Amino acid sequence: MEGNKTASQKKQSHVALQLATATIFAALVCAATVIFVISIPATSGYFNLGETVIYIAALLFGPYVGAVSGGIGASAADIMLAPQFALGTLVIKGLEGAIIGFLKSSLAKRNANQILSSIAATTVGGLEMVAGYFLYEQIVLGYSMAAALSEIPFNIVQMLIGIIVAVPIAGIVSLVFPQLKS
Repeated sequence: MEGNKTASQKKQSHVALQLATATIFAALVCAATVIFVISIPATSGYFNLGETVIYIAALLFGPYVGAVSGGIGASAADIMLAPQFALGTLVIKGLEGAIIGFLKSSLAKRNANQILSSIAATTVGGLEMVAGYFLYEQIVLGYSMAAALSEIPFNIVQMLIGIIVAVPIAGIVSLVFPQLKS
């Protein structure tokens, strides 16, 4: 039946599948974020494991799924845990997922080493997250330099744990299910 579809129908099916995948991953990001939380008193922010799921979504499914699942899933968690961060998180985590998915897809087209390209993509995306929260806390929330700086080590550890967990999982999943190429 797939062969009988028009180009427009195939595009609609692809968009619907991406939207469904992004929605599922947004729920997983939210759940992973709220399940394990370490509060950061200086900023009322928190350390969490949602980063890992954003990385997996972006590495496996590309920039659109990465952006939607990261932005919506993490900001939904913030609405429950730290509402002052929700709007910033929508942008910061959405951009993070988009960057990771875009870089991974771009490097894959160049036949780059999959592990190294995943590490590079998640590192760049993770550093955007670290810088994004620092700037958000300083500019939008008006936190002191000391308070904003105090969160950087937590965000770096969160990024590193995300890389250590997500890169092997995404690698194994893409080996077992090669049809999941973003």
